[in-house]
Amino acid sequence: MVLLKSKEIRAMRHDDLLAKFKEINDELMHERGVAAMGGAPASPGRIRALRTEVARIHTVIREVQIAEAVKAGPRPAIDAKAKGERKKAPTPKTKKPVAKGPTKEEKK
Repeated sequence: MVLLKSKEIRAMRHDDLLAKFKEINDELMHERGVAAMGGAPASPGRIRALRTEVARIHTVIREVQIAEAVKAGPRPAIDAKAKGERKKAPTPKTKKPVAKGPTKEEKK
């Protein structure tokens, strides 16, 4: 497998990116399985290279999502009830005394 550069990844369509992401992720799981079973990997640096590739593709996908969100504009304001926020419980006005042992004067 040839490692892709960021420039090549950014040039790919979204569908192709997702397909490539799945393909590389499956290959990474296979390599991890071989290593977990105690088998010697064919290429020792392969797992690291695959992890880097997955991270690179994931980063580009996330950048595209953020760019689309910015183009869409700001989100509408939502009041507290719609968000599901609750009011804080009122604090008690009086505190109950804490039971303590005898004081120094009482011990004498």
